Amino acid sequence: MGEFVTSDNRLGAYLKDRRVRLDPAAFGFAGERRRTPGLRREEVAGRANISPTWYTWLEQGRGGAPSADVLERISRALMLTDVEREHLFLIGLGRPPEVRYHKQEGVTPRLQGVLDALDPSPALIRTAIWDVVGWNRAATVLLTDYGALPPEERNALRFIFLDPRVRAAQYDWESVARFVVAAFRVDAARAGAAAEVEPLVDELCRKSPEFLAMWRDNDVRTHGEGAKHIRHPILGPLAFEYSAFQVDGRPDLSMVVYNPATPEDAAKIRELAGVS
Repeated sequence: MGEFVTSDNRLGAYLKDRRVRLDPAAFGFAGERRRTPGLRREEVAGRANISPTWYTWLEQGRGGAPSADVLERISRALMLTDVEREHLFLIGLGRPPEVRYHKQEGVTPRLQGVLDALDPSPALIRTAIWDVVGWNRAATVLLTDYGALPPEERNALRFIFLDPRVRAAQYDWESVARFVVAAFRVDAARAGAAAEVEPLVDELCRKSPEFLAMWRDNDVRTHGEGAKHIRHPILGPLAFEYSAFQVDGRPDLSMVVYNPATPEDAAKIRELAGVS
């Protein structure tokens, strides 16, 4: 049978490339001698629960645009990583797939090194549901001593609505709280974290009538960048310019950096945090 994969058939070429890299024995297929490496097309089709003819047409560029469901099943059949799955959707449908939320317990040493290098600018890494999973020394002394808290309590929404010290540090608490709720809603939705959000939202609705009212407003905003002002119990008024960045390859993680707005504020923070 002739080979129909053409130079402009990116989807077919990618599917074939991923297929031939797989070890048939690892999938329980018989170890008989094969003319070509990897899984056969019908084996991938069987694992994906789709027609072998349809899968063959996809590799040959004759099947038209596949559905998201078909690509999802092929992704699982080929044991694609998250980044490989995203690439499959981009070349197959022209858009990324729905995000799979990953529960994150901490950050890699490399990411922690980035945070530490940003002192005296407070910097942290948070999940899509705004759990803080990484921070530097400046964040500890300026924002919250995250390391002194159990992991389940290191959540930005809990701080804003349930911690009196965090509330007192805000010049306009209601404005800050509304912004946090609206940006949180966007981040959680983007990361496909609806199931993880529900228990947190239920808890905050029970414990904070203010959160309940703001959540029901259904406002949405992006975090992006802006200005932040706080009252620090030791240093007094401080001003920051903040920026939020998505961690590459991890759409459920973002880094937020608070740059001191003036050299004087930076010097105060450096002295208090004991960083050079």
